[in-house]
Amino acid sequence: MTEEETLALLDDIGTAFARHDIAAMVGYFAADGVFVNAIGPDPFGTRYEGHQQIRGYFENLFATTKEVQWEKQDVRVVGDKAYTEWHRRATLNSGEKQDWLGVDIYTFGEGEILKKDTYIKVVG
Repeated sequence: MTEEETLALLDDIGTAFARHDIAAMVGYFAADGVFVNAIGPDPFGTRYEGHQQIRGYFENLFATTKEVQWEKQDVRVVGDKAYTEWHRRATLNSGEKQDWLGVDIYTFGEGEILKKDTYIKVVG
């Protein structure tokens, strides 16, 4: 993919996240794609492999969160990788507010996400 194609794909992915469109979000991943969440019991966080596990993660996220939005800060593309900086704000169903800065490192292959690795800074 060219840099322009990757940037356009990232815009489409961001739009799906903003809509909370789980089917679209999952559809951008390869069938055996991986999402590595920053939070979890292992040093790398928690790893979700394949559409079913990735879908399950996002279904749970949206079921337990009243509102969540990611505001894009910066995007860089280098070869088959893209780096996106963002500011995430959320309110959980419990009323707890979350305010995080983060970076996603995407690895793409043939127009699909092979891996999305998330890193965060928890603010507050």
